[in-house]
Amino acid sequence: MILSEQTQHNIHKAHYVNSIAPDNYLVAYRNIFELVQYRAHLQPDDIYITYYPDSGFRSSLTYSQFVEKVFKTANLLKASGIKPGDRISTISYNHINTVIQYFAAWCMGVTVVPINVSEEPDRIEYILKSSHTKLAFIKHEYLPKFTDVLNKLSIIPVVHSAEAGDVESDNIIYETELENQSTDFTPDDGVNPETESLIVYTSGTTGLPKGVVLTQYNLMIDADGISKWHGISRGTVMMCVLPIHHVNGTVVTIMTPMYAGGTLILNQKFHTDVFFRRLADEKVNIVSVVPTLLQFLCHDYEAKKLKGGKGVRLNDFRHIICGAGPLTCELVHKFESLFGLKIVHGYGLSETTCYSCFIPAELSEAEHKAWLLQHGFPSIGIAIEPNEMDIQNEKGETLPEKARGEIVIRGHNVMKYYDENPDANDKTFEFGWFRSGDEGFYINDNSGKKYYFITGRLKELIIRGGVNIAPLEIDEVLMSIPEIKSAIAVGFDNDWYGEEVGALVLLNENIKPSEELKGEILKKCREKLPAYKSPKTIIFCDTIPVTSTGKYQRNKVKHLFAEFKTIQYK
Repeated sequence: MILSEQTQHNIHKAHYVNSIAPDNYLVAYRNIFELVQYRAHLQPDDIYITYYPDSGFRSSLTYSQFVEKVFKTANLLKASGIKPGDRISTISYNHINTVIQYFAAWCMGVTVVPINVSEEPDRIEYILKSSHTKLAFIKHEYLPKFTDVLNKLSIIPVVHSAEAGDVESDNIIYETELENQSTDFTPDDGVNPETESLIVYTSGTTGLPKGVVLTQYNLMIDADGISKWHGISRGTVMMCVLPIHHVNGTVVTIMTPMYAGGTLILNQKFHTDVFFRRLADEKVNIVSVVPTLLQFLCHDYEAKKLKGGKGVRLNDFRHIICGAGPLTCELVHKFESLFGLKIVHGYGLSETTCYSCFIPAELSEAEHKAWLLQHGFPSIGIAIEPNEMDIQNEKGETLPEKARGEIVIRGHNVMKYYDENPDANDKTFEFGWFRSGDEGFYINDNSGKKYYFITGRLKELIIRGGVNIAPLEIDEVLMSIPEIKSAIAVGFDNDWYGEEVGALVLLNENIKPSEELKGEILKKCREKLPAYKSPKTIIFCDTIPVTSTGKYQRNKVKHLFAEFKTIQYK
């Protein structure tokens, strides 16, 4: 990929943090191999990972057992012709083998391209092709779905968790081949902090996905920042219920426990009926979720479906990390009131490895509630050590307190670049910061620390008659209406104002949609919002589309409002 000198300069500037140069590395390890080797030496008998499949039995590996499998898997990659700098993919749901395969690739200096198996086939083929994937670790039940595309792209499949007869005999079976590999492994001398480790393809709602390239240092320095902020250290137990094909699952609950010497409780999937019991049984200290999961827990508790809730004693539990999606004040208040558990809200992107900021976990109850509930949006917190944050206008100029602009970030956890996408790199790093595309503002606390807030995606802003409207403001009002389970504001094409405001509404169980209820909801919105921001029409639905990480996909439902295009609303 050829980048202009100006873009290279801007990317270099975007990797500084508080005047610390990008090559002044702030972690103790040269690469991830050194990290896992250190953990296996220091904590050989401590449990690193415990896995709960949806069917089957719980299993655990100590650090020494885990690293043995990692080194065997790295040798298997070598035996398959994979070299440092190559790219491999993982095609699986959350599985203990996939975690082993991640670390094996990183120890080798190989880049992992995680595949979300629920994506459209054309998108998956684009990712595999554009990333130049050479080998894919694939869960056996997905092999029929992906055989044709793997053959088409000459990608070597390595099938895991297969029983006899599950797959054709000429396929490489992971568990069988692993038995033949040595536990002795030495990485290539060239594997260093700048070695590429992960390419995550962004889940944008329009256009082709962009490949976010993260280095080994990106993963380690963000894990360092997360662990320091949340007090994660040797013995801390973290639970993963999010998909590990996304950076939240990968960095917060796979890399961070490894970096800090903690324990990972990995779930195949999130389930409301076992969530609290598993927190208690495994003595979990911290779990990372997205707002959608909080909503599911609240709904099931209110519907009397949860086996536990307040009845489960969580003596070891500290707090919930929540981000990667739109969190409303209404949901924060509801969840914390129902369950008495603290939400530590944060914010980050794939392009900044994972998290860039959090509210402090040690705030007093009054301060905690104030920052989450009293400013119209829950605060996403203060920048963590690996990066700086700012609010800027379209010219790259810093804006004053409370003024809305674009959230920008620079630091050691900022991605290397977008893979094979010079135009996106030119625009994203235009002023020597990573431009998030998210709108927000900040408020100073009494000591001068900047607490940041996100108000919505800039590209999702509803522009009605030349006036910008943040959809999250309307979401807040909709979610405060008792009959509504979930709802989003949608800007739809309108001949009179360019765009108008609609609402896609999912009702609580036992609430029937009607024209009368539609009128009541519109009236309640008008009581809390000015006329130009209030929804003009409502569509009731059975589901609201979200990405695999819980972000609403507003652009995917705009077409539902096409019949209202010619109507003039007052």
